[in-house]
Amino acid sequence: MDPFIYNTFVYPIIYIWPAYVTNGLPVVFGGTWLFKKVGRPMDGGRKFMGWPIFGKNKTWRGLIGGLACGFLMSAIEGYFLPWMLVIGILMSIGAHIGDLLGSFIKRRWGTSASHSHFWMDSYLFLIFALLLAYPSGNLPTLYGLIFIVLLTGVLHRATNVGAFLLKIKKVPW
Repeated sequence: MDPFIYNTFVYPIIYIWPAYVTNGLPVVFGGTWLFKKVGRPMDGGRKFMGWPIFGKNKTWRGLIGGLACGFLMSAIEGYFLPWMLVIGILMSIGAHIGDLLGSFIKRRWGTSASHSHFWMDSYLFLIFALLLAYPSGNLPTLYGLIFIVLLTGVLHRATNVGAFLLKIKKVPW
């Protein structure tokens, strides 16, 4: 395979995949589809500064299910690329930290869970995933990172619209 194609497109997808899996699957485990709203909110309905801490859509079942799938993806990738085990686990944790931080900030702004802040919803999980994985090394090239940023914006929108059309999510963002 051409090294430019591998370093710009293939390896970046392999690299970011555990974070994508971790960020995308909580809606299945914690929300309205597979488990029919049995996930308990992580904040237990408690409030901070008059607003929910994270909101009702951030559930323990979603957190655990998302992390479990991200860790499984890390183990699968780690079988073929051993350094990806640690990187994938760190990125899975970072993805959830970024997602929860985004929810926390949006609640402080008085924004409902159904309202979209594109950059926060699409990129905060990515930023924290990359930050936690950075010390482990093996980062994609600059072109690969640019590709990840572009791909994340497109995939985030497409998967959310798809989940909405499949009635997994109540809103298309």
